[in-house]
Amino acid sequence: MTDTSEQVHEATSFWGEQTTRRWLISSAIVSIGLIAGGFLLGDGLVRAKDADRSVTVRGLDEREVLADLATWTISYSATAGDLQAAQSAVDTDSQSIKAFFKDIGFPEDALQPTGVNVSYYSDRGVGRYTVRQRMTLRTKDIERAQDAVKRQVELVRRGVVLEDGSGMSYTFTGLDEIKPEMVAEATKDARAAAEQFAKDSGADVGSIRKATQGYFSINARDGESGGWGVSDTPYKKVRVVTTVDFSLD
Repeated sequence: MTDTSEQVHEATSFWGEQTTRRWLISSAIVSIGLIAGGFLLGDGLVRAKDADRSVTVRGLDEREVLADLATWTISYSATAGDLQAAQSAVDTDSQSIKAFFKDIGFPEDALQPTGVNVSYYSDRGVGRYTVRQRMTLRTKDIERAQDAVKRQVELVRRGVVLEDGSGMSYTFTGLDEIKPEMVAEATKDARAAAEQFAKDSGADVGSIRKATQGYFSINARDGESGGWGVSDTPYKKVRVVTTVDFSLD
């Protein structure tokens, strides 16, 4: 009877020790898993945080250019008691304008009529006709166009009365040729700004993550020009701003 009780006690102790051992092993495995998982999760968060390190800066490039197209719209008119007389006066002015540009050296096809208007009004029973006409000079000879503007007083001496809105305008048409170089320079300027930021924060500038090109603007170099017959200037300033997102290492 005693031997049997002792055997039962020994068996119970054996299975209890086995159960405890298995529990300890399982707990150790779970602990190791939690530690490893925590480390991997923490390392992943660090790497994700590092991946998000970036700086967004703007780069600028400006350059002065000379316009390559000049357009001068000349408006003039004549008023008379009958339509034929008004038209005759305008025709005389047209011949004077053509002679003016020919004397300066422009070919005949550089100057073209671009519009005509006839109006009639009556004042105290007296009718008056007004004929308005426009002629436009279009040329790539910028130097000669500037000379024409300087000598426009000669038109007045020839009897031509210029109306408001008669002025030379200059256009730069070579933007596509300088776009790539200007974008490259603006990007270089943006990187220089990013490198300064990175230096102050103890980091290094990496690759471009995202870049946005701003629009190109072309304006008069010295601001708006004023004066009769001068509504623009051939000296232009082209400007572009880019926004670049650089990664930081």
